Amino acid sequence: MDTTHRTEQQRSAEQRRRELLEAADRVVLRDGPGASMNAIAAEAGITKPILYRHFGDKGGLYRALAKRHTDALLAALRAALDAPAADRRRRVEATLDTYLAAIEARPQVYRFLMHPAEEAGLPAEQGFDVGRHSAPLLRRMGEELAEVIAERVDLGGGGEALARVWGHGIVGMMHAAGDWWLGERPCDRAALVSALADLLWGRLAGADDRVDGPGF
Repeated sequence: MDTTHRTEQQRSAEQRRRELLEAADRVVLRDGPGASMNAIAAEAGITKPILYRHFGDKGGLYRALAKRHTDALLAALRAALDAPAADRRRRVEATLDTYLAAIEARPQVYRFLMHPAEEAGLPAEQGFDVGRHSAPLLRRMGEELAEVIAERVDLGGGGEALARVWGHGIVGMMHAAGDWWLGERPCDRAALVSALADLLWGRLAGADDRVDGPGF
């Protein structure tokens, strides 16, 4: 098989994978945590063995969907953090709002990524083993945010370790507060953003920007 033919096959496989992920997204938007491999295969117009051939198992499909949505969310969070002509408080609020707006706009996707099928009143075998995969997703977000903090804030000695503590702590706060807020809606999104920013506004507000970085 020549290189050109292999490249065409690879592109075809990648395109087919994207199409299957889009079909899975449609099912997730409809069914949330109850999205099943049978429903996704039916939506894509294929059999379940073909779906397994592309993703291996339910966990493989879940990881692919999680990466797809996490990549998009992280790109949006970085854009909020890098917004020009904004002081630190406004950037923090924009970042919090970006996360909360994302889970508010697609609550079924959020619940699929973060809540097991049993919470939707479904047997475990009908849904996905979310618990095995949601923790790595949150860890990835924590590491990404830690990297941004370390780049933008001068934390002095031990700053890299402190940035990791803050990154994971902030992601944990956003996740826990957002999960509670999405379920109960005790206030509007703007009020929650302001309250969370107030909570963060301790040492972060008093730290100096790095002289060799873009600021935060």
